[in-house]
Amino acid sequence: MTTGEAIGTTAHTHTYAAEHTPRLAMAKLAPEVYKAMVRLDAAARQGVDPTLLELVKIHASQINHCAFCLDMHTKDALAAGESVERIIQLSAWEESRHFYTPKEIAAIELTEAITVLTDGFVPDAVYERAAAHFDETELAHLIAAITVINSWNRFSVATRAVPGHYTPGSLKS
Repeated sequence: MTTGEAIGTTAHTHTYAAEHTPRLAMAKLAPEVYKAMVRLDAAARQGVDPTLLELVKIHASQINHCAFCLDMHTKDALAAGESVERIIQLSAWEESRHFYTPKEIAAIELTEAITVLTDGFVPDAVYERAAAHFDETELAHLIAAITVINSWNRFSVATRAVPGHYTPGSLKS
């Protein structure tokens, strides 16, 4: 990667910090775990709207500070036609509710509740708001998808996966 390439600039030359080195290659060192995660990810996303799913994955990754997953899922969302504005506003969704549908808001709120378990449980009111927008099968898959992205985030953060090199759709199964 050349200077400026990581953020897509061509007219300006900047000196950026050096890329960190990943700690280990999870897929190579624990291939059965990696393959099982890929299968779980594919199973969890069945029946979940792809646009909604990317919003959920981006938001969980924001909360978990997972740069690798943020790189991946923002690129996938943009490639699928999601707007830059909605992606940018996602980290401040409560003040930017008008960018999202009530169903998306319920999913985003559920994502926060499942990702940040500081109270030890998902509040009934959050669950009920999500249940009002998703049938039980959709809700089960949404909960699974939120759980899976949280697992991917933890793998990527723990292994220091390097963001910036992902090509949209390249890791989709």
